[in-house]
Amino acid sequence: MTTVPALDPAVAARLKRTPDGLVPAIVQQHDTGEVLMLGWMDDEALARTLTTGRATYWSRSRGEYWVKGETSGHRQWVTEVRLDCDGDTLLVKVDQEGAACHTGDRTCFDADLLPARAAHSTASGAAE
Repeated sequence: MTTVPALDPAVAARLKRTPDGLVPAIVQQHDTGEVLMLGWMDDEALARTLTTGRATYWSRSRGEYWVKGETSGHRQWVTEVRLDCDGDTLLVKVDQEGAACHTGDRTCFDADLLPARAAHSTASGAAE
């Protein structure tokens, strides 16, 4: 059995987790900025991601860890991980191989464009 290194205590102390111990991880293509998906990480998933360079998530539906692409071949090679200013969201920049979405779409945001009224800013910068 492989031992997973513990998450750096300084990083762990900065995380603000949900009541079930998770932090949302926004996943972005490193070179284009394309938003690919949203996953969930706990301390162990984040530690695995940081130490292996492979995006690892906690599956809320299956109750287990999963390494993106381990079964599908649609791997995510991690290039950078950032913590937002509040400590409650991760940004995981990756080099995505193939589709990021389980539906086969490039991203999990390809299928449903919702109608929204676009706000326009004025010369002062205020939204109209």
